[in-house]
Amino acid sequence: MSAANPVPEKPALEGLEAKWGDRWQQQGTFRFDRDAALAAGRDCVYSIDTPPPTASGSLHIGHVFSYTHTDVVARYHRMRGEHVFYPMGWDDNGLPTERRVQNYYGVRCDPTLPYEADFVPPFEGGDNKSSKAADQKPISRRNFIELCERLTVEDEKQFEALWRSLGLSVDWSQTYRTIGHESLRTSQLAFLRNIQRGEAYQALAPTLWDITFRTAVAQAELEDREQPSAYHRVAFHGADGPVYIETTRPELLPACVALVAHPDDERYQPLFGTTVRTPVFGVEVPVVAHHLAQPDKGSGIAMICTFGDITDVTWWRELDLPNRAIIGFDGRIVSEPPAAIESAEGKAAYAELAGKTTFSAKQAVVELLRASGDLIGDPKPIQHPVKFFEKGDKPLEIVSTRQWYVKNGARDEQLRQRLIELGQEIDWHPDFMRVRYENWVNGLTGDWLISRQRFFGVPIPVWYPLDADGNPVHDQPILPTEEQLPVDPSSDPAPGYDESQRGQAGGFVGELDVMDTWMTSSLTPQLAGGWERDGELFDAVYPFDLRPQGQDIIRTWLFSTLLRSQLENDVVPWRNAAISGFIVDPDRKKMSKSKGNVVTPADILERHGSDAVRYWAASSRLGTDAAFDPQNPTQIKIGRRLAIKLLNAAKFILGFEAPASLDLGQVTSPLDVGMLQNLSDVIGDATAALDAYDHARALEIVETFFWTFCDDYLELVKERAYGEANAEQVSAVVALRVALSAFLRLLAPVLPFAAEEAWSWSAEGSVHVAPWPTADEVAPQTADQRSVLAIVGRALTGIRGAKTAAKASQRTPVDSAVIAGPAAEIAAIESAAGDLRSVGRIAELRFASADELAVTDILLSQAPNEEKR
Repeated sequence: MSAANPVPEKPALEGLEAKWGDRWQQQGTFRFDRDAALAAGRDCVYSIDTPPPTASGSLHIGHVFSYTHTDVVARYHRMRGEHVFYPMGWDDNGLPTERRVQNYYGVRCDPTLPYEADFVPPFEGGDNKSSKAADQKPISRRNFIELCERLTVEDEKQFEALWRSLGLSVDWSQTYRTIGHESLRTSQLAFLRNIQRGEAYQALAPTLWDITFRTAVAQAELEDREQPSAYHRVAFHGADGPVYIETTRPELLPACVALVAHPDDERYQPLFGTTVRTPVFGVEVPVVAHHLAQPDKGSGIAMICTFGDITDVTWWRELDLPNRAIIGFDGRIVSEPPAAIESAEGKAAYAELAGKTTFSAKQAVVELLRASGDLIGDPKPIQHPVKFFEKGDKPLEIVSTRQWYVKNGARDEQLRQRLIELGQEIDWHPDFMRVRYENWVNGLTGDWLISRQRFFGVPIPVWYPLDADGNPVHDQPILPTEEQLPVDPSSDPAPGYDESQRGQAGGFVGELDVMDTWMTSSLTPQLAGGWERDGELFDAVYPFDLRPQGQDIIRTWLFSTLLRSQLENDVVPWRNAAISGFIVDPDRKKMSKSKGNVVTPADILERHGSDAVRYWAASSRLGTDAAFDPQNPTQIKIGRRLAIKLLNAAKFILGFEAPASLDLGQVTSPLDVGMLQNLSDVIGDATAALDAYDHARALEIVETFFWTFCDDYLELVKERAYGEANAEQVSAVVALRVALSAFLRLLAPVLPFAAEEAWSWSAEGSVHVAPWPTADEVAPQTADQRSVLAIVGRALTGIRGAKTAAKASQRTPVDSAVIAGPAAEIAAIESAAGDLRSVGRIAELRFASADELAVTDILLSQAPNEEKR
């Protein structure tokens, strides 16, 4: 092997990221060779559906953790000779970007406005956090999106720089943006086909609603938070006396449509089929039975309101009850009372609530109930879980809105079962994550609500005709042709109309809602693979080989991607799903921005080096949480030590003159043969672990033997390697060179910079495209000598221990030493006696028989008799 770079006087990790990052980019080391991949066929391609990070946020140490796991897999398969398709996307549409753009440019989106070419924002730069919406310039959605794109591009440059410094072997020519032109077209095309196949539909229905962001929220975006509340015992008026219910939401009393109890509850069976009258508002409501009622909760009978929670929606739908919703999009009580409130007293009471927040309305209703005598006792404080939008600060309300939905199996048992079957076709790593997916699918309660009342997103490609009175005809949507995509109905006229007819009777109106961001992210295999854009590429990479992701988005990203693939092709979108665990702080709390315990990676990478950080990440198995303490990053320090040791070991080994060609037949010493046979087993075991997506086990196997190699084998053979050229010397040098080549390739996926640096001292080309080592290439085909290294290593440890016990330097010569042990072990030591004498500086080495191996006698040179051991 000819050296590409000279061995430095003092190898160091500093500067390797910039040096090799630039060289990999210039040489296209990680570029997907499309022509070669197509010629080789699908079985020779390894494709990765890489998670697109949110470009409007900031990367944290958790990203480094999980993306390193993916990169180890990519590098391994590339070295196995596969054509690795490893793209990177940017998830750049969403609420955080909208808020940032509003503040950064002093604008706000008004989707009813026309597009303005060459628009210049009022200002640029600064956070402008003190500006009010009224002071921001309203602009069209298209103009707003252009500003979002301009700002996110700068964020993406910073992200890419950090990914490059981490050493991700991404093909940077294969990138996409979830709001880019092709992503818009792909998302809208897939949605059009959902409509055409009857999988997407529009409905006026109860909708989980965030009053802060003024947008609908899907089931997958919910989270429960413990909140203080109180049970209020309230009397309803029945023919045979009062019926007591207990509620945490008395403000919804005017929206009450029924009382409900469990059908088996004997206390209330006589009431089923009768009516009771609501207190204060005087509305007759039926008493009904349903299995979801809980006899042991409160008084065992509850009021059904439209709508207090998701269970209310279920009861309303299954019992065919009326809708008397009273909460508006702003979270306040609407001005008009439900038609069922007919009495003057009831209307007057409702007038006291109109316009109030739910908090203020609750207080008002409690006072009205006290005044009427229908509030029994004082409210009883409780803590209970309340539904929140994962990005929101206020409890969700349920309002009636017209929204778009995509069928997801919640109401279609055949589709649900098919999604379960497809989940079982995927190899999950670790396998128990499959259960989380199945639990999510089986727990779905409604179809996927995909419309959002936002701006920076993929427009829903629909218009509606207006009737003679100017009202939209929602059940006759106007759809574009596939050739017209992408479109923005807020600024593009409907097919068959011109812009002058927008909003006019007999004309049209454009849909203003955009798609849930997961509607685009669920198409990442299609976006990256060129679906309906580059059929040749798509056939070469789809279904993808790997979906790596976090466990917290199994219910969102993984499920929605699998759903879209089933609806379009009825196949799994990938063969393997690799699920990383969470990063937790030293107190074992998950790191998150809301908790304020997130660690940003740039400083960690700069301080310790990328290889050290990658080692820490790769040391954790998939699905396992990892603790990270930035004040004492023990694993990172261990990784740095390993990377430095790899450089130093390579320098040491390359210092010996090697034969022009390396031949395993030249390895004859039992110690050398045994070391390589052990290394052969290490390669086999590490390869099997990586094939099973257990990168942590592979690293553990390689690292453990590497330290044995350095601490024992190198010490044992170095004197022989330094000696005069003979068969024994050549045996040592060839074994060292063969082992070094294997170690550099084994550790390259985890320590890419140190491995590449050391590789360049003796070989042309990159270690990252060198063939992965095989067990056969390092194992001499001779008698089994595997035990020799371990046995001689134990003897060496005994010699070292004796010197330490005598408080002598390891360089102290030994006049004589006796090693006792079983015959087979003594024979192994005798086969390497010359190496042991050299490293231990032993003048006379004798052996004796014993049941266990031990140094039984040692005489240190120039030591007094009492130090004889």
